[in-house]
Amino acid sequence: MNTVSESFATAFALIMSADPVLLSIVWRSLAVSACACLLACGVGMWAGAWLAVARFRGRGLLLVMLNTSLALPSVVVGLALYLLLSHSGPLGFLGWLFSFKAMVLAQAVLVCPVITALVRQTIADADKHHGEQLRSLRARAWLRGLLLLWDERFALVTIVIAGFGRAISEVGAVMVVGGNIEGYTRVMTTAIALETSKGDLPLALALGIVLLSVVLLLNFAAAALKRWRERRDAGLSGLFGQAGTPA
Repeated sequence: MNTVSESFATAFALIMSADPVLLSIVWRSLAVSACACLLACGVGMWAGAWLAVARFRGRGLLLVMLNTSLALPSVVVGLALYLLLSHSGPLGFLGWLFSFKAMVLAQAVLVCPVITALVRQTIADADKHHGEQLRSLRARAWLRGLLLLWDERFALVTIVIAGFGRAISEVGAVMVVGGNIEGYTRVMTTAIALETSKGDLPLALALGIVLLSVVLLLNFAAAALKRWRERRDAGLSGLFGQAGTPA
């Protein structure tokens, strides 16, 4: 018990003193996840919106493949990217293996299906309620998708937060393609795994506390955004209701 309590005390001391090693790992982890989330959103939002409104042969099979990709083990994704980025692989000429770029790519591959699936469902629901007017104007699928994306922009922020949370909590694929190199590719999740195996509990606990704090802040931000939107929609409904009431 004394060892555990001392480890927690040392962990909080590392956080409060802004330990340089701790901060470098945290900032690197945030940078990797932010870049991966931006890349995944750029692809996933467009693809999700298009899948929600487009109708074509093979769409059902594509959706099955999309839903299946949500359950892909991260270590399998890491292994596939390792084979692609290795010196003997087709993308070996890039020299990305065991680098920041490789970790961003690994997280983006894992987050992209999540963003795509959530956006597709959100836009599909919006299309059921508001798409009839756009279809009556003979708007093409890509234009309807873009307009519905803008209409559901507040819901998309929540999806982005969810994608970032998925990225920053990733460990398997990042460890495979990043190598967990100290001062270069070590992020919070891989550092926690390494330090725990080494018995360095204070640093592992400090990183775990920071990681949980980041995820908690993301959830608070998503909840606050949802409440703000509900109050905004309720206020607009009340305003239009009063405007439509005869004197």
